[in-house]
Amino acid sequence: MTTRDTPPVRATGATGATGASDATRASGDPELTITDNAAERRYEARLGDALAGWVDYGRVPARLVALHTEVPPQFGGRGIATALVRRVLDDARAAGITVTPRCPLFAAHFQRHPEDADLLAAPGRAGSPARESDQSER
Repeated sequence: MTTRDTPPVRATGATGATGASDATRASGDPELTITDNAAERRYEARLGDALAGWVDYGRVPARLVALHTEVPPQFGGRGIATALVRRVLDDARAAGITVTPRCPLFAAHFQRHPEDADLLAAPGRAGSPARESDQSER
């Protein structure tokens, strides 16, 4: 993805990828920052210096494979997983690639949000990178 060299997107559970809300700033909570750590093949969400969640992914030509999303319990309930999914999908759309949702959270997102159907990779094409990439996704 082309975003690995760009500044991190700031996000909060209340405002998505657009920035912190006044309520978040007033509470003194650190700002949520989401970056694509391409070397580790994962998107990372941080609250201040703390790793607050991540999405592990694989890459094949013109496609990102969302493998696993995790938010540690101490960071739950803040919209971090949702912000991670949104950032991955926004970056995929900007890069002109599709997403294969191996992660249940991504699969559920696509079911709930038909407006993102253009990003959903076509399932199980014979001889497609989906079959060939099983060994290379991690």
